[in-house]
Amino acid sequence: MNWSPVVQFLQAKVASVGLQILGAIALYIVGRWLISFVVHAVQRVLAKQRIEPTVLRFVGNTVSVLLNVTLVVAILGYFGVQTTTFAALIAAAGLAIGTAWAGLLANFAAGAFLLVLRPFKVGDFVCAGGVTGVVQEIGLFVTTFDTPDNVRTFVGNNKIFSDTIQNFSVNPYRRVELAAQIAGGADPHLAITRLKERLAAIASVVADPPPHVAISTFSAFGPVLAVHCFCHTDQYWQVYFDANMAIREVLGDAAFPGPAYPVAMQQARAAAGGAV
Repeated sequence: MNWSPVVQFLQAKVASVGLQILGAIALYIVGRWLISFVVHAVQRVLAKQRIEPTVLRFVGNTVSVLLNVTLVVAILGYFGVQTTTFAALIAAAGLAIGTAWAGLLANFAAGAFLLVLRPFKVGDFVCAGGVTGVVQEIGLFVTTFDTPDNVRTFVGNNKIFSDTIQNFSVNPYRRVELAAQIAGGADPHLAITRLKERLAAIASVVADPPPHVAISTFSAFGPVLAVHCFCHTDQYWQVYFDANMAIREVLGDAAFPGPAYPVAMQQARAAAGGAV
């Protein structure tokens, strides 16, 4: 038997396959270099826009995965493999994953918007998603808070982004709002003057805007004063308690007799009984 044609065929086939393998290796090396170049270029562009590091890593990983899948499909097509089936499988897998992870994807999309739009940042004291506390971390799926009673709380980003967000750390000061009851026979002008002076003496109360005190409404006991003073967010609760103490100290003075609660209650009850 003449083996020469068989050997020639095998040599030609090996040479052809070898060239294809070398071409595939070259395509893979060049493709990987291009993928690395594109990923770094995208990250550099985003970094110039001062995008959060979490977004930079996520975008880089996403672009890398998509381009690597494209590279693999291209190499298979180079070997003559029909890639239409692979494209259909990838699309079907994407649809299945999207349906199964609808909630996670919603949190992910909301997290991306939170990182880009920046309604708050780490360290801000906010009220968002039904939780009030200091922001510890803004993740792609959940945001982490430390509440005032020092409880670590995790809230889904979709709940935060779809709800009202209050950021108490953006403005330079915050208003403390209290109410003070004075008797009907007390001098409201004197009470207002002394309260303003006493509130201004609190260390953490800012001078501009100054404390504000005025009659807001009336009760059965007499006028009700609206007591407002302003402070930095970090000192809010301390000023809140100090202002309560200031009200007690000022209105507890002999110049301001307390309202006759029992008499007023009896009169109110008598009036209610007469009306019946």
